[in-house]
Amino acid sequence: MIEIPESNTIANQLNKTIKGKKIVSVITNTHPHKFAFFYNDPKGYNDLLKGKIIGEANAYGGQISISSVEESKIKNDFNKYSDNNLNSLENRNKFTDEEMIIVLGEDTLIKYIDGEEIPEKNQLLIKFEDSTAIVCSARMYAQLHVSLANNYKNEYFDIAVNKPSPLSDNFDFEYFENLISEVRPISSVKSFLATKQRIPGLGNGTLQDILFNAKINPKSKLKKLSKEDKINLFNSIKRTLFEMTDNGGRNTEKTLFGEYGGYEVILSSKTFKNPCPLCGDKIIKESYLGGTIYYCPTCQELKTS
Repeated sequence: MIEIPESNTIANQLNKTIKGKKIVSVITNTHPHKFAFFYNDPKGYNDLLKGKIIGEANAYGGQISISSVEESKIKNDFNKYSDNNLNSLENRNKFTDEEMIIVLGEDTLIKYIDGEEIPEKNQLLIKFEDSTAIVCSARMYAQLHVSLANNYKNEYFDIAVNKPSPLSDNFDFEYFENLISEVRPISSVKSFLATKQRIPGLGNGTLQDILFNAKINPKSKLKKLSKEDKINLFNSIKRTLFEMTDNGGRNTEKTLFGEYGGYEVILSSKTFKNPCPLCGDKIIKESYLGGTIYYCPTCQELKTS
């Protein structure tokens, strides 16, 4: 699943590989997938993107946005058509039918192709003039959106654009406390952090190590967290996500080049059978709030009453 570390890693890699390249063709649904979600009719993607020049890619929560415009436009004023301008809802409404936006996310496998064989099971293939390509494949499900910039309407995307990233200075402790104050005190820590798009791009995957590093149980109630607990949780969100991103994403997820990220996940489906790295106790695996959680019962004491 693409979360904050992966979206930032892949966006940076896209800027180093495809920015400025000319699109020659777009092919969709070579291998149809029930949970590959497109924006309007994917058969129109080629007409929308063919001949366009790739602009800047940026990460917003767990989504990756890529701008693309007509070659004549980008030569005249490249900065005007940067991804940041395309993503502004106010600016998007001013654009003409020549500016496009590509938004990728969810459980999409995004791969850069340069000479190697294109995977057969893909749902979106964007080919460039220099014979390189970007291929997108759904694992469990995928967000594969292409749209006129001034027509793109996606509530989750707009939320992610307008909320500060935990990687930014704008996500400070005051902002974090305000988020907590807006949630019912009887809510669990997992419910607070990983639902309702409160922190876009922080999902059930990154949640596990964040809570382990903060020594907080995912089922603990917010009302039972002390001031120190909240500070530890805030610091863990900032530090853990930064470390994951700085190391090129988690080693459970792949980069643009088909390699696993460099951050070694502490708690996941691949590691939970190992003892707790801090105390040696057995790691607990449970289903909770629509997903699996992992925690150490000793280091992450449950606080509910």
